[in-house]
Amino acid sequence: MTMALEALLIEDSKTQAAQIKDTLESVGLRVRVAYDGPEGLREAIENPPALVILDVKLPTMDGFQVCRRLKRNPSTQDIPIIMLTEKADPKATMSGLRAGADDYIPKDIFAAEHLMETLRELGIL
Repeated sequence: MTMALEALLIEDSKTQAAQIKDTLESVGLRVRVAYDGPEGLREAIENPPALVILDVKLPTMDGFQVCRRLKRNPSTQDIPIIMLTEKADPKATMSGLRAGADDYIPKDIFAAEHLMETLRELGIL
């Protein structure tokens, strides 16, 4: 039996975290959740996941800062990061991609579908 790949979800909304976790677990990923940026960074560095799914609007440190720090750290720089966020304007999208995100997905009715497609493209599914 193969080990399930592990995703780290950094999302401050417990409700949304639960929904996203269910979606990811439904396709066989194991999911750890961090509820703010510093906790997410610590989790990613101490126990690097196969994938990070990151909200932009987080308390204390926003998702762009978390993304840049993960991409600058040699132990986490190669982990794919998908930003999944309500901040869907083009400027925010560009900021996310410039920070190093592999994809930037607006939380809309297509988010789950878009997320699955990105996971397939990244070779995670």
